[in-house]
Amino acid sequence: MTSVRTTRLLPQTYRPLFAHTGFKRLLPALAASDLGDGMSVVAVAWLAIEIAPPGHSGLLLGAALAAYGLPGALGALLFGRWLRRLPPARLLAADSRIRAVLLGCVPLAWAAGVLHPVLYVALLAGSSVLHAWGNAGRYSLVAQMLPAQQRLAANALLSSSVSASIVIGPALAGFLAMVVGPAWLIGLDALSFAVLAVLVGRVRAAGTGAEGAPQTGADRPSAGLQLLRKQPELLGVLALTWFFNFLYGPAEVALPLHVTDDLHAGAGLLGLYWALFGAGAVLGGLAVGALRRFPLWPVTLGIVAGWGLALVPFGLGASAPVTLACFTLGGLIYGPFTALSYTLFQERTPAAWLTTVLAARSAALLTAGPVGTALGGPLIALMGPRAVLAASGIATVVLAAVGAALRIRSTRRPVSRPGRETGSGPRGAAARP
Repeated sequence: MTSVRTTRLLPQTYRPLFAHTGFKRLLPALAASDLGDGMSVVAVAWLAIEIAPPGHSGLLLGAALAAYGLPGALGALLFGRWLRRLPPARLLAADSRIRAVLLGCVPLAWAAGVLHPVLYVALLAGSSVLHAWGNAGRYSLVAQMLPAQQRLAANALLSSSVSASIVIGPALAGFLAMVVGPAWLIGLDALSFAVLAVLVGRVRAAGTGAEGAPQTGADRPSAGLQLLRKQPELLGVLALTWFFNFLYGPAEVALPLHVTDDLHAGAGLLGLYWALFGAGAVLGGLAVGALRRFPLWPVTLGIVAGWGLALVPFGLGASAPVTLACFTLGGLIYGPFTALSYTLFQERTPAAWLTTVLAARSAALLTAGPVGTALGGPLIALMGPRAVLAASGIATVVLAAVGAALRIRSTRRPVSRPGRETGSGPRGAAARP
């Protein structure tokens, strides 16, 4: 009875998701692993500083953070020949098991006094090597489990979980690290992935259809890239997302320096910026999942332009309260982007190829943020943090305008989509762009 009452409080589009036994079991475990990763953002850096040799903390910090994310792109390329044949549930379970085991070794090695910096970086790198495939398995599994009209709402819940973890995870880690230490926080992250691996196995065993059919033709190493080349719309979504993340990178570097150099404030204000952004992203993501029918492409391009406009006031010398409001609005605008992007891929990709294409997407996007972040340093030295924030915003608006122009041009000409399945488009959740 309590569960029925709780479900009635949800927007209409979310209610069928919680009537689906497999999705209802899986969502809490996915949210727990997201929260664990959110805490590990702080814990990985903090532990690197603790175990670094004197004078080398910056070097180990950078290596640890890179090892925690970038090997996923390499794994997507190296292991595609074998992994693209696996069903989504098995991919998600394999990634979860590897992360559980290798991240779990971190606190054990630390407690035994043998956590050498090289071992630490190696464990982090190994734990992330299948993460692009695990992420692809997550969204492919959702596409298999649910009908097309429920996917946008499901993607919105998954992306909102990630956004919430960015807000809650670091704050929770900052408190718990003082109590139990950063190594044990990484152990909690490992435990969350162990639970996820077990639940994914139960969902598959329960006969939810998570196994799916083998991917026809997926034995070719370049299969995913070949499909993207044949489907300009998917390639366009990927290019838009890559440049969107790339242009976000300099802003991420410039904001802390804007707070310290331009506003002469401390870490509290910086934390408030990110907390408000994250809260806005959660609300925005949940809001788009509650909508029933709208054109995905125009809304996606509008999100890109809206985020860019939210950064422009930084360059105009606006006060902190004004830019805090803009950053909150920017999070609200940005929130739906991930769910919409994945929904476009799910609707435009034949089911047998979805995992391969999403893994290629994840691998490509893993490079966008670091490249943009690396560019941020020289730009700040040349222009200053306030100007870099404004320039990032203006460039993002230009990106949206270019994307809109290309989209209009492509819709005026018929585009063939080889391999597209009949009836795979959206029905109810969104209109055709």
